[in-house]
Amino acid sequence: MLRTTPIFLRGQRLNLARAYHDESFGYRAPRVHEQPDYSPEQLANRAANASLLRYADMLRTHGHRAANIDPLNLVPREPVAALDPARYELGGSYDVHGIVFADSDRGTEWTLKAVVDHLHAVYVGRIAYEYMHSPHKAERLWFQRHLEAREERPAPDRQRIHALLARSEALDKFLQLKFPNLKRYGLEGGEAMIPALDALFRVAAHAGIQHTLLAMPHRGRLNVLLGLLGYPPAGLFRKIRGGSEVPDEFMDAKDDVLDYRGAEGDVLSHLTAVHELEYGGRRVEVELLPNPSHLEAINPVALGKARAKQYALLKNSSADCALGDRVLCVQVHGDASFTGQGVVMEGIGLSNLPHFTTGGSVHLVVNIGYTTPAHGARSSLYCSDIGKMVGAPVLHVNGDYPEDVERAMEVAFAYRDRFRKDVIVDLLVYRRWGHNELDVPDLTSPKMYAQIRARQSVPQLYAARLVEDGKLTAAEAEQERTTYRAELEAELAREGARDSTTGEPAYKPEWKAPPGWESMVWPASSDAIRAPDTGVDERTLAEIGRASVAVPEGFALHDKLRRHIKHRLQAIEAGKSLDWATAEAMAFGTLLRDGNDVRISGQDVGRGTFSQRHAMLVDQQTEQVAVPLNDWMEAQGSAGRLELANSSLSEMAVLGFEYGASWERPSLLPIWEAQFGDFFNGAQVIVDTFITSAETKWLRQSGIVLLLPHGLDGAGPEHSSSRIERMLQLTNDPYIFQETEPDVNMHVTFPTTPAQYFHLLRRQMIRNFRKPLIVAAPKGLLRLPAASSTLGDMAPGTAFEPVLADPSISDPSTVDRVLIISGKLYYELVKARAAGDTTAIVRLEELCPFPFARLRSVLRQYTRAKRFVYVQEEPRNQGAWGHVVARVIGTGVLPEGAELEYVGRGPSAIPAPGLGTLYKAQQAEVIRRALQ
Repeated sequence: MLRTTPIFLRGQRLNLARAYHDESFGYRAPRVHEQPDYSPEQLANRAANASLLRYADMLRTHGHRAANIDPLNLVPREPVAALDPARYELGGSYDVHGIVFADSDRGTEWTLKAVVDHLHAVYVGRIAYEYMHSPHKAERLWFQRHLEAREERPAPDRQRIHALLARSEALDKFLQLKFPNLKRYGLEGGEAMIPALDALFRVAAHAGIQHTLLAMPHRGRLNVLLGLLGYPPAGLFRKIRGGSEVPDEFMDAKDDVLDYRGAEGDVLSHLTAVHELEYGGRRVEVELLPNPSHLEAINPVALGKARAKQYALLKNSSADCALGDRVLCVQVHGDASFTGQGVVMEGIGLSNLPHFTTGGSVHLVVNIGYTTPAHGARSSLYCSDIGKMVGAPVLHVNGDYPEDVERAMEVAFAYRDRFRKDVIVDLLVYRRWGHNELDVPDLTSPKMYAQIRARQSVPQLYAARLVEDGKLTAAEAEQERTTYRAELEAELAREGARDSTTGEPAYKPEWKAPPGWESMVWPASSDAIRAPDTGVDERTLAEIGRASVAVPEGFALHDKLRRHIKHRLQAIEAGKSLDWATAEAMAFGTLLRDGNDVRISGQDVGRGTFSQRHAMLVDQQTEQVAVPLNDWMEAQGSAGRLELANSSLSEMAVLGFEYGASWERPSLLPIWEAQFGDFFNGAQVIVDTFITSAETKWLRQSGIVLLLPHGLDGAGPEHSSSRIERMLQLTNDPYIFQETEPDVNMHVTFPTTPAQYFHLLRRQMIRNFRKPLIVAAPKGLLRLPAASSTLGDMAPGTAFEPVLADPSISDPSTVDRVLIISGKLYYELVKARAAGDTTAIVRLEELCPFPFARLRSVLRQYTRAKRFVYVQEEPRNQGAWGHVVARVIGTGVLPEGAELEYVGRGPSAIPAPGLGTLYKAQQAEVIRRALQ
């Protein structure tokens, strides 16, 4: 009897070690192309059984097309020709060949029929595997060994699976009964998602994962919150009845409801929770992140938060651990959004990049269908096909069979744990109702919903199987539901009750600061330090400035960088003519010295968008990378590190990633630099639904910084404007005069000197709270000699100034006209202003919060001034004009009786003209009218 090489090959364990790339934690790419050594006898046996091996490979490659993965069986399964044994000359009767395979673990012999039946059971069952598209042989062999070996696995905990399913169904029915008009986005039909997540958390806990970050949309969110994450049902009922999910201390105390400035909360299907789960003595913390309604937007945020958490753990750990050992990112998707939302592709594209990998995400696609049928919703066979761009394996599983769903999640995590790469589980289910419970899906999908209405629910089907197998009685199954309904009734009563002694509500929402944020105060608190002294000793600044361009010995530096370094050092020694890059390096260095981390990402940020930063040096012969500031910090014994994350050409996912990092640690300064300011519009969803609103919706602080190069310079419509008017419109800046700085949702600034930029960056970290910072960043000012600073401008006792008076005016009483401007136009006006001109040019450096008191104080220095003019180079319907005029007119900022004139371009459909001659003519006219 012929013996063969086992088809069940054991993959090599990949040794993932801590690695650095540009001072980043990442992973060393495993050697995945190793070829096993075969003996001559084994090679001969392989040749003798080539037909069987080809057939096995066809099952591995095409078995998913014949698998029983659709719970509704709406699409008839047609025979797959590649799976016909006759095509491989295996004969009609498998037993006649007498060919056997050796089981590599047990040494037993298999008949050909047993081999074929076994492979069919693996690949043409209720789980369909797609992994043969992986370009890495080690991964393909791992799957073959993991799936095909006859290894015993622990019996599933059927009682727990049943309880999770039954309680999920009971919750949906309870809410439907008590709140029939509620849009709850229930999980009926997709209940298998609950045991799927439960299985994933269990195997993750036993593998040593300590923190799991869960990103998911609205569908089934309430079921996860109450069924797995310990969310109090009374809190859910309070929210349904119109109450707040946050404690009263975050609510506004003012009587004027139209001027409400407290926490405003979010809708029911965006609730969040942090809960510790225990599985057999192993604990794992699961954090369900808050999400906006814009599907998939939360996923890059989750990635960034996971990366930042792992960075901190690896950096502070004395144990030998690797990326992904302790933190797991889980992303739950809908099938339509997984295909249709481009941010999914952007996020997957980040998954293996050195500065963005998290050690592998597990993606769970809840394939629940959409109003549009699949053939009209995507161009690919499966919704999961987008994952193949990075070779991610896909496991399709029938949601009618929860035990198979658990098995799929276990295999997925095992792959992720082994290779630290993304993996996708496509959970095929259905929804018993439409998009929401008030929808009528029969209107567009009558055949599907006729079948859905006629079938038992997933929990009922599973309970029936357990009863048939003698694992459960019908009475026990019903008791599970009855007990949970009673618990919900009691919680519903508790939510509406009040303490008989105090009269206080029996249930009050609780909130505590996230781990690591305990030292931060709430931004609206009276303890918030809004304008700290951000100056630094000049000797320290000079030392850091020199260190920022220190070239390692033997380093082959580019000739142009030699000139750059020479000029920077000359300016530092002189203590003046410091440019933006030097001031930025000094800000970074002082923050790193104090133990903070700085991470700046975007396209080409290491050198700077305009080749101005040069925070990283590249050896021209070896391409070795050096980050001088990190070398200096390490020599000084400082824990702070600068991470320069040259990103992919993505806006939405990368900005979301950096924003997620800002949620994790207040000791991290995360910066996103756009190539040009207008390019942030590709990430507008992140700005709208996270950066501007997360504090108000979810009580989440963020210190994210957006550097958006801004300024008209003849570069055309898409390289000129950071759309500052949009940013200002998104702020909750008051319209009424404020004596002190109000608490706003974010700061919008337009600095005109390197020192101002220096102070802004330091202020972000020195304040005892965090706010997003939008910087209309310079382009032409980066190397403009007039736009430079001195060491004294950044010395102790100095800080960011929201308004800058005209430094050239020695006697304010001689001024008869005041120009108020923001940005680079200041230098053009100064250059054009004639000697002896009695015009003062006042710079608004911070537009939100609007500096009411400071601007009034500066303007009233000019006691003789009769004309006040706001000048901008942007079109009238853009720029800061609308924001400024609404806060100057009628608020007491201007002297009594004075008006604010406008000088600038007229309204336009584009931010800047594309015709160079037109730009120059318009710019000259703006300057002429301002000074006439």
